[in-house]
Amino acid sequence: LLRVCYGSSGINAEYGGFRLAPPGIKSRLLGMTTSVKVKAPVLGGNFGTWGLTFAACDCSLIYLRNKEDHWNSILAGAATGGILSLRSGPQAAVTSAIIGGVLLAMIEGISIALTRLGAEQFKPVMPTLPDAA
Repeated sequence: LLRVCYGSSGINAEYGGFRLAPPGIKSRLLGMTTSVKVKAPVLGGNFGTWGLTFAACDCSLIYLRNKEDHWNSILAGAATGGILSLRSGPQAAVTSAIIGGVLLAMIEGISIALTRLGAEQFKPVMPTLPDAA
């Protein structure tokens, strides 16, 4: 995912545009802005491709497993990483699949932790009744 999104765009565009511009802060900022504008469609296209592939894998797993749980997202992340790297060969596909699965597992783990943390504040509390003396 990171290689797909940031391999030729993103932070590299900002840094490259800033560093390669003529001296002077105004021209460097203009160079950085121009570089980002030029590479933004590539970044958007790569992210869209990743999102479409991930959604297709996630929905397919929901259909095949008849369950909607965190494992679908993790497996879809692994499948997406592998599918998008198939053109680079089997070793790259397996490596990207592992990275995609691990990244989605971390995201889902954080999601579960935040959900449990947020649920703590909504647990019912036994009201204390004043003593009727």
